[in-house]
Amino acid sequence: MKMVTNCWKPLVDGDGKGRVDGLLWYKDLGHHINGKFSMAVIQANGLLEDQSQIESGPLSFLDSGPCGTFVGVYDGHGGPETSRFVNERLFPNLKKFASEHKELSANVIKNAFLATEEEFLSLVRQQWSIKPQLASVGTCCLVGVICDGLLYVANAGDSRVVLGRIDKGVGGVTAIQLSKEHNASFESVRDELRILHPDDSQIVVLKNKVCWRVKGIIQVSRSIGDAYLKRSEFNKEPLLPKFRLSKPFSKPILSAEPSISIHKLSPKDQFLIFASDGLWEHLSNQEAVDIVNSYPRHGIARRLVKEALCVAAKKREMRYSDLKKIERGIRRHFHDDITVVVVFIDQSSIHKTSSHSSAVSVRGGLGVPFSNSKGS
Repeated sequence: MKMVTNCWKPLVDGDGKGRVDGLLWYKDLGHHINGKFSMAVIQANGLLEDQSQIESGPLSFLDSGPCGTFVGVYDGHGGPETSRFVNERLFPNLKKFASEHKELSANVIKNAFLATEEEFLSLVRQQWSIKPQLASVGTCCLVGVICDGLLYVANAGDSRVVLGRIDKGVGGVTAIQLSKEHNASFESVRDELRILHPDDSQIVVLKNKVCWRVKGIIQVSRSIGDAYLKRSEFNKEPLLPKFRLSKPFSKPILSAEPSISIHKLSPKDQFLIFASDGLWEHLSNQEAVDIVNSYPRHGIARRLVKEALCVAAKKREMRYSDLKKIERGIRRHFHDDITVVVVFIDQSSIHKTSSHSSAVSVRGGLGVPFSNSKGS
């Protein structure tokens, strides 16, 4: 921990939606109706595939509808198109279903996921003749919604949300993982896939005796997008051969349905860390929680990103300062795109109502350059 702490160098935050420093985008501290938040995104891919957002205020289109805070982390793969699409469409779909049902519920969130999926698959169909590779692009999708003292967590893929809860027994804050991950590296996920596809002996394949993959291609079993593994009409030419399966399939291989849990917030619940798997490759749940608990709130998401990068650098026996000089694209060989959203919970306001005039909307990563930029 001492090694990564020495890598930290504070920057000056400004007003507005966020700041950019090379490949790093950050919003050091902002307010949502249930407390404060901090966001940071570091680009590693040639095009940023991570997208994220915080929407705080009305959760429906009705004046008398539910209010709260919505957090989304979308970790794209194969390209940025699906994660960008979800960043635009998932929250409006949630508001639409919350308006229809006149409440927020697990069913409303699930319907928002599935509607967003159908919209994207329709786009793939429209673009099939001119952009068939859109069928091979997908995104993991992690959502948290705070409303009326409850935290709803919905996840499709392997992003993760971790709760920091006061634990008097250890004299600190304990990490509690709230999301279920859908990655073939977990035996439970492989078992689920085998049960769903009993006639397919190759539904999960161990690649190079190291990594389990669904159909030998992809690690996640749930996502939005990845049309080529959900609809057989997209698993053929003109899609590139590396994505086409040798045998046709009659039912979707991947699913867009999220795992959803509901957590009643207690006075011991201090903060939530939402992050794409790029963070968790380098920091454990407890390490991340300890960092958040040990430092000021201002800039804490940026601190988590930079400490993860310091660990990534150490794994490659290099200095953090040298890692910073590596350009996007090449940087992907050292770490993934990383998105972090830290949401602090103000217990006095978890039942707070809001108005349209107090709504907050922040999109992570907007402004990160696509040119050959160097930086943090």
